[in-house]
Amino acid sequence: MSSSDLSNVKRIKDTLDVITGIVLLVVSLVLALYLVPNYIGEPSILQNPMMSPRWLPNIVSWLILAFSILLIIQGIIVPSDTENDERKIVKGPYRRFVIMLIALFVYVLFFESLGAILTGILATVLLFLAHPVRVWWAYGFAIAFPVGVTLLFVNVMNVPLPLMPF
Repeated sequence: MSSSDLSNVKRIKDTLDVITGIVLLVVSLVLALYLVPNYIGEPSILQNPMMSPRWLPNIVSWLILAFSILLIIQGIIVPSDTENDERKIVKGPYRRFVIMLIALFVYVLFFESLGAILTGILATVLLFLAHPVRVWWAYGFAIAFPVGVTLLFVNVMNVPLPLMPF
């Protein structure tokens, strides 16, 4: 085998990035070309295309497609340095993982009964507690962000959400 044959085999610099990119590419194509058009209904009388229930899932699916292509390109071009790789996954403690799962379950289970704002605040505080966020002003975001996002969805996008339990 000549040296040119070996260089052709080693063109992929980071196989994990390429495999992840290909999986995300397939998922995004299934989402964009099959799931969104076939399973998200669109009202017959639609005054603004941005008010369609398909609008946001369509954008998300095409963004996933674009980022998966970028991930594949990165895996082909950028070599993976195993010792000093900033992209290396560093696992945190199990306590952090458990608190993050609790935040997810709190959000899913109490969304309708407590409302979007209170549930969002509670889940965000739990996420902040799971990670080493120890500055007091950051917890202001735990209140401002869920309130802002909920009001954006309700008032701008006309998405009916349960605001408060009362």
